[in-house]
Amino acid sequence: MSHKRIPKRRAVLAAGGAAALAAAAILLPNANASQEGATSQDTAAAPRTLKAADASALASRLTGLLGDAFAGSYYDAGRQRLVVNVVAGDDSDVVVRAKKAGAVVREVDNSIAELRTGAQTLRSEAAIPGTAWAVDPRTNKILVTADSTVTGARWDRLESTVESLGSGMAVIKKSTGTFTPYLSGGDAVFGGGARCSLGFNVTAGDGTPAFLTAGHCAVAADQWSQEQDGQPIATVEQAVFPGAGDFALVRYDDPATEAPSEVNVGNQTVPVSGPAEATVGQQVFRMGSTTGLADGRVLGLDATVNYPEGTVTGLIQTDVCAEPGDSGGPLFTRDGLAIGLTSGGSGDCTVGGETFFQPVTTALEAVGATLGTGGAAGGQGEGEGEGAGAGAGEEAGAGGAAPGTGGGSPDGSGPAHTP
Repeated sequence: MSHKRIPKRRAVLAAGGAAALAAAAILLPNANASQEGATSQDTAAAPRTLKAADASALASRLTGLLGDAFAGSYYDAGRQRLVVNVVAGDDSDVVVRAKKAGAVVREVDNSIAELRTGAQTLRSEAAIPGTAWAVDPRTNKILVTADSTVTGARWDRLESTVESLGSGMAVIKKSTGTFTPYLSGGDAVFGGGARCSLGFNVTAGDGTPAFLTAGHCAVAADQWSQEQDGQPIATVEQAVFPGAGDFALVRYDDPATEAPSEVNVGNQTVPVSGPAEATVGQQVFRMGSTTGLADGRVLGLDATVNYPEGTVTGLIQTDVCAEPGDSGGPLFTRDGLAIGLTSGGSGDCTVGGETFFQPVTTALEAVGATLGTGGAAGGQGEGEGEGAGAGAGEEAGAGGAAPGTGGGSPDGSGPAHTP
């Protein structure tokens, strides 16, 4: 646990722990790396070289600058460029404006409004347990995923709904796993017979120490401890699940608890400077009390997942592996920006799968808490100068922890569903 009143637990590295150590070695030397090679946004005529956090900030500016012509964006980690989709229509100047801002511009067919309308149709006609969807800016389509439970009439209904959206609007992908909340941070927390992971330590609105974790963990139990069947150390203050997110604020019972802003990666800690928005294509790291450290890339934003317990909206979709017990754990960048909280998904850290995360910025805003060394709830961390994501020449998702390795748990994992 990353508070000093109780001795900090360190993850027990399993047989494959060497890979987690290697991942941590990649993480920490790059912390607070300065941006290199970026040109002034006011004078750049060619695509800018950007760290992922700066690409996210540029995408936010272009959303307002381009208006209805903006059709999504993603981070090309290999070239360290922001790729922006535009539907130019009769306004030929939008391409010029996007290029002057420093983005790589790609003209596409589907507007953001059309893609969102398609997602609403899926929500109203095909909200089937075991399905999920998110807009994929790389293909300019809605990526619909169905797990192994979607068969027969339910598959036919999903397929028919996708076809009704029209050609070139959505594609279906079949997953071999099953979508479930990963009920079982960095450090393990226990409550009501369930095991989860602590996400990020925060400061509640009244100045007292607290932490964020998954909402489906908090609805399982009101009080949480550091050890299984141990003395409670924290009490649930707010929780959302299912619905518009999967997050909870859990307040430490002792107001004198010191709750540093950091992630325990097993053999050392990564300081967390503040929250940040995710960017499609960005490299991210996840820490969980069951599987330890793993990495991958962001695949989609504003994802909808239809768990057996209900529909959850507004999530981040990734290819980072996770398993039961990792729920609530932190998703972060190599230089310590907080991105998300583990919600659930399919597969495991042997075969892989899809995993979904609650955006930290949304959770902070909802509960009125702050994270890191400065900035308001739901802020963008330390500003544009903070680098994030893969370094030069790296492909997103490469060079981090090998799936299935990292801090193993001597206690075993908790149940796969909310009790």
